[in-house]
Amino acid sequence: MLTTQFITTEVALQESPATLRRAIEAELHKYGEPLRWAVTSVNVTEQTAIVEAIVTRQR
Repeated sequence: MLTTQFITTEVALQESPATLRRAIEAELHKYGEPLRWAVTSVNVTEQTAIVEAIVTRQR
């Protein structure tokens, strides 16, 4: 059975957009296969990005 889940997670900002994308995708893979994701906010003081995503996984 395939399940879909909404995830909100925090990722440390990286030196480049490409590195940030890899870090986000690695974090999301902990929860399943990301279908889509977006950075919804950035905390400049703490150097983190909040990411919201839809992931799927097998049960």
